[in-house]
Amino acid sequence: MNPSKLKQPVLAITLAGLAFTALPVAAESSASTPWAFTVTPYLWLPTINGSLKYDLPSFNTNAEVETGPNDYLSHLEFALMVSGEARKDKWSIFTDLIYLDFGDENSRVKTVGGSHVSATVDLGTQSSITGGVWTLVGGYAAVQSPQATLDVIGGFRYLSLEASTDWTLSGPIGLLPPAGGVSDKEDLWDAVVGVRGRVKLGENSHWSMPYYADAGAGSSALTWQAMVGVAYSWNWGDVGLVYRHLSYDMEGDKLLQDVEFSGPALGAAFHF
Repeated sequence: MNPSKLKQPVLAITLAGLAFTALPVAAESSASTPWAFTVTPYLWLPTINGSLKYDLPSFNTNAEVETGPNDYLSHLEFALMVSGEARKDKWSIFTDLIYLDFGDENSRVKTVGGSHVSATVDLGTQSSITGGVWTLVGGYAAVQSPQATLDVIGGFRYLSLEASTDWTLSGPIGLLPPAGGVSDKEDLWDAVVGVRGRVKLGENSHWSMPYYADAGAGSSALTWQAMVGVAYSWNWGDVGLVYRHLSYDMEGDKLLQDVEFSGPALGAAFHF
């Protein structure tokens, strides 16, 4: 892993930690403020675009497989998403849980043993990807007004991924046979810092623009996430439509190489 790629995320994480430590707790005022909770079930339908790198000890080589971009509606087999927030005065805890199961993703054997494989050699390769992403962050409201909110956040993101690929080639490539399959799994832990909040679209409007952004590093060289959209509020909560992007940038021989998840998400937030 290149230390220069970790320098900025690590510095940001350190500064965020010092900032949270320096903020006053204000115990008396916080004690009088009740907890507020929000639960948001939602559906995110991302496309997948990236590379998987498999170690093939039986064939004394490795292979990199390129997958996507793929149509999520035709390849998504199961999805479960929910986020939640607990807030007291200016402090908050936010968590987000995603589980996705993609099957029969159109793929291509990109390299074998570091050597490029021509697209014409690949007669048909498919990959299945199953994974979960858990984000947990604490936040402090730097801006808190009727028109806009902005929380500075810091925490971690965990990715658990299982992938399998079946390939069909026009002939053997080195020790790699013309047909076969492989599977592998990987767990990644990354520290993240960022911002989240919303902007009201008009003084007396029920419309608002929620947003979220974070970046960090750890098991990955760099991971970042961004989300922006629109929401309409009622007394019980709000309904929102957003566009969300999650990216992982890896180095070395890890299973997950450069992978991106992008797509729209629709959810309903319940406040209590």
